[in-house]
Amino acid sequence: MRVRFWGTRGSIPAPGPDTARFGGNTSCVEVRTAADDLFILDSGTGIRLLGMDLLRGARPPARGHLLLGHTHWDHIQGFPFFRPIFLPGNEFDIYGPRHSQHPLHEALAGQMEFTYFPVELAQLPARIRYHELAPGAHEIGGVRVFAQYLHHPALTLGYRLEADGVAVVYLADHEPYADTIWRSDGVPGRLDSILHEGDRRHAHFMLDADLVIHDAQYTPEEMPARRTWGHSAYDYVVELAAAAGVRRLALTHHDPNRDDAALDEIERRARALAATLGAATEVFCAYEGGVVNLAPGAAHRPFTIDSAPLASATDRLRVLIVDDDPDVRRLASRALTRDGHTVMEAGNGREALEMVDRLRPDFVVLDLDIPEIDGFGVLKALRARPETAQLPVLILTVKSDASSTGAGFAVGATDYLAKPFSIPQLAARVRACLARAAAR
Repeated sequence: MRVRFWGTRGSIPAPGPDTARFGGNTSCVEVRTAADDLFILDSGTGIRLLGMDLLRGARPPARGHLLLGHTHWDHIQGFPFFRPIFLPGNEFDIYGPRHSQHPLHEALAGQMEFTYFPVELAQLPARIRYHELAPGAHEIGGVRVFAQYLHHPALTLGYRLEADGVAVVYLADHEPYADTIWRSDGVPGRLDSILHEGDRRHAHFMLDADLVIHDAQYTPEEMPARRTWGHSAYDYVVELAAAAGVRRLALTHHDPNRDDAALDEIERRARALAATLGAATEVFCAYEGGVVNLAPGAAHRPFTIDSAPLASATDRLRVLIVDDDPDVRRLASRALTRDGHTVMEAGNGREALEMVDRLRPDFVVLDLDIPEIDGFGVLKALRARPETAQLPVLILTVKSDASSTGAGFAVGATDYLAKPFSIPQLAARVRACLARAAAR
């Protein structure tokens, strides 16, 4: 398998002499199998260069599979400049998560409306097919493709491609689920010692991968001021990759304000961290034009993932929000009604249990510090009843310390989100919880 980086920048292109070595184009990665099947990961501005490369020389019609993590602009803005889609006879299948309000093709068509671009999506001569993916395992073009939701304000998929005896994992954009990686009573460096179930699931997705391409937009020093923005610092990425036994780790989605010298320093610090962990993982910052050739090496442990029906992330459901702060309830209600859900509200634990019995919600957003019966008590009561034992419950609280997070999962929380939160972040987390609950 051959991997080539065409765009490694995050958020917005950053061309110029100070970024020439690592590149200024936004996210785009080419993956070629031994059978010459083409997979393209994201269509940031780097896809323009890939398109020019595909059309060089006397080649047959271009065919390929474009896997979009999500439809934020820096991941799709190069698509209208991808020359192969302007030629009849070329064929592309485009995959990505379904937005709660718009199908995948509508998101791509939006940036190609005539107001913004002279050729509309429906006018393209190439044959284009659209596929909305759910988390789980898929067979695409002879490649085993696993998809899993990432932690980002928009509904975002990460991808794991397995073919030719190797595994490549692409994870952009993603933010840690918890401030702390390791349980206080666990052994750091072990997957089962990861505190938050979401981070543990994320590390498992990288298990034994030959190459992981991971968002590392920030430094550890920058991360506290950028919570809820949906990106990672390199230390989190290195620690999880080391625990998962990753062979090579490419840090990508570089901050647009980071010049080549700053990325050299991040690479140095990331490699030093891997060395202190005793990890065999080879760490580097991805750069435009960089090529990684992968051949089968050590045997992989069998990789599996739960599969969820597509509708699980987009169903219109009845959601109960339990919080004694009316402003928090109002904010959470805005996030969920925008996705078409019916929202009910409770201000204390006793009222919450009564409403669950009477109204049978499909999902509960639960604060821990509430009157009458606290959130832990409510969750224990729900899990003790057969009819609510599997009810998805997202804990939403200011108590983001390791002890509270661990206690929440111990009594049966589906997920754990710390305040403050953004409206898109909460909406995306609820969708991901619903998909995982449906897969069980």
